[in-house]
Amino acid sequence: MEVIVALGIFAMACTGLVVAFHRMAETATLAQTELKITRILESALTEQLSFPTLEEGTTQIPIEGTDIELDVVVSPIDDLENQDGKVLQDMYRIEITANWFADGKWQSRSVETWRYNLMYQP
Repeated sequence: MEVIVALGIFAMACTGLVVAFHRMAETATLAQTELKITRILESALTEQLSFPTLEEGTTQIPIEGTDIELDVVVSPIDDLENQDGKVLQDMYRIEITANWFADGKWQSRSVETWRYNLMYQP
């Protein structure tokens, strides 16, 4: 009888340990995915900011080797004023959204910034 009780306790402890390891693996996978998405978004934003001039529009960019697709939206900001009340011209909003399918549903994350269109012009 004592052996059966000991085996039962051992089985419950092993089950708890397996569940804990499984959850740790899921958390590590989620952290890896988040880091990957963050790096892709940072890279895409840096690329968009490096263009000499910006053009209004929407672009879809598939990321090779992954199931991630980027939506890049460049739009003018018409009503942006400085603290003196003067309208800032040639300002653009750049928004990049990463879309991917995980856990049975579509996921997305986005970043955005503003930039003066003629920033890199002489």
